[in-house]
Formats: sequence, C-alpha cells, structure tokens
Amino acid sequence: MKSRRRFLQRSLLSSLVLAPISNQMAGIGFRGNTNNRQRISKPQVISTWNHGMAANDKAWEILSANGDVLDAVEEGVKVTEIDKSVFSVGLNGVPDREGIVTLDASIMKGDGSCGAVAFVRQIKHPITLARMVMEKTPHVLLVGEGARQFAIQEGLPVEEEVLSPQASKGYNDWKRNAKYKPIINVENHDTIGMIGIDAAGEMAGSCTTSGLGYKMHGRVGDSPIIGAGLYVDGEVGAATATGLGEEVIRICGAFLIVELMRQGRTPQEACEEAVKRAVAKSKDLANTQIGFLALNKEGEIGAFSIRSGFNYAHHDRYKQELIDSNSWFK
Repeated sequence: MKSRRRFLQRSLLSSLVLAPISNQMAGIGFRGNTNNRQRISKPQVISTWNHGMAANDKAWEILSANGDVLDAVEEGVKVTEIDKSVFSVGLNGVPDREGIVTLDASIMKGDGSCGAVAFVRQIKHPITLARMVMEKTPHVLLVGEGARQFAIQEGLPVEEEVLSPQASKGYNDWKRNAKYKPIINVENHDTIGMIGIDAAGEMAGSCTTSGLGYKMHGRVGDSPIIGAGLYVDGEVGAATATGLGEEVIRICGAFLIVELMRQGRTPQEACEEAVKRAVAKSKDLANTQIGFLALNKEGEIGAFSIRSGFNYAHHDRYKQELIDSNSWFK
C-alpha cells in the first residue's frame, strides 16, 4: 500500500509540474515522431513569392488581433495590388498585347462562399471587388465591363488607364518583335495567392493578378477560377497556385490538392502529386512553371513547383520567413 501511495503522489506532482506547460501550449501542437516533429500553429498565413512577405505582415496584423481570416487575406493581398515595385499584380502590372492592363482576382471562405472577377479594367483593388461579388450578388464570377460597372455601382473608384513607366518601357521593348505567344519562365511572378487560418481554425484564401504579360486581349488565367487558382474547404484545407494558368486550369490544381488532402495526403504530398499531374498533362513543358501552396486545417503546410525558383512567405507567432520550395526539376 505504501508503494502505491508513493506512486500516486509522484503522478500528482508530475501533473502539477506539467500543467503550466500544457496551458502555455494551447493552440500549438506537434505532428510526427519525437525525432522529426513539425510544430503546428494557429493562426498563420502563407502566400506566394517574395512580395508575399509584405502582404503577410498586413494579414498578420489582423490575425494576431483575433480578426477575421477573410479580412486578413483580403487586406494582405491589397498591399501587393498597389505595390509599385510589383509588375504582375494590380494596375502597375504588365499589359496584354494591346497595351491594356486587365486584372483577375478571387476570394473564398471555408464554408464554400466565393467570389471572383476577371478581365476587369481600371479597378485598383480587384480583390475587394471579388469579395463584393461574393457578398452582394447571387453570382460567383463577373467579367469585363460588367465587373467594372458593378464596381462603379458599389462606389469603387475608377482609375485612369495609364501604364506605369516600367510597364510602358517593357511593352515598347516587346513590340519590337511582338511575338503573340507569351513565354513564361521562373522569373514571371504573375500572381499572389494567400491562404490563412485563424486561432479558431477558420480558413480563407485570396488570389489576385494582372496575368501573363503580353497575353491576348481577353485572356483569363487560373487566378479567378475557383478550383484552379484557389480553393478552400474549412473541413479539409486550402490551396492556391501561381504560374502558367492554362496548365493549372487543365488539372483543376487547387481543387485537386484539397481533394487529395481530404483523402489523407499531407499538404506536401498533395502539392507534389498535383505537380506530377501537371507535368504529365503539359502542352509545352519547356516553357511552363507552376508553383502550388497548401495548408490543411491542422495547420500543416505544403509547397512544390515544376522548376526551381518558386518561394513562399510564411508568418505565424514564431517566425516570419521566405522559404524556397522544392521542385520537380532540380
């Protein structure tokens, strides 16, 4: 009996000692064995490319104050939409072959609510317009002049249609040869896609771009296509894409990744499988780059691309960093 009492006393003391540590770890978990554990954290936000660092800063301001994750992913990418040093998102972006900047964007919540705009002109924040489509119309996607008219109706300002100095120079240089087959490479950072999760586990995502430089007038890529450039399911996770949109659309890239996670794949495994399928389906692999980014409801991250050069920004309570993704071709 004495030995039993001593055992119970020791167990109680151990519990008291460990209790504060457990309380401090609320909202934090670990996955994997003790030798190779991934720290799981909520809230957190991830976004594509190095311009995602500034976008994540803004999103984190909202998430760290227990704000709405939908607000976080909208306000985050708005930073990129007006960044004059970014030439592939917003009105400072590279124009199409007619010299006109057209914009695409989408936004989505974990409950399936979503909105998007495509081929829209003169609107500073297409991501805000996409959210208005989601919240104020019975539709998912508005395009072209109809999207612009809706923006005006909702009070969004219409900007003067003037190319930025760098975009104008690039367009004039391009016109010397005017090849109507745009070629993408690993340096054509044509999108910011952002996905986040808040402390309560709610998820949302956003995606915005000026699209492929010198595209045919009227061309739309994957960014505003729900299930291609962006998909969010709060019961599973979220994914976003960057790169040559036609190749992402062919495999419904973001939806594919979320469905693979639903079937039990980790975000990393799902991204790698999506790249494998994109490589198999590609019509012009030599000129194709795609990068996928995924986050599951547990807070695990995945990233993978066809070629090296794709990186993504990550921000949680522990760190803020830019991470190089692994790729199919080394």
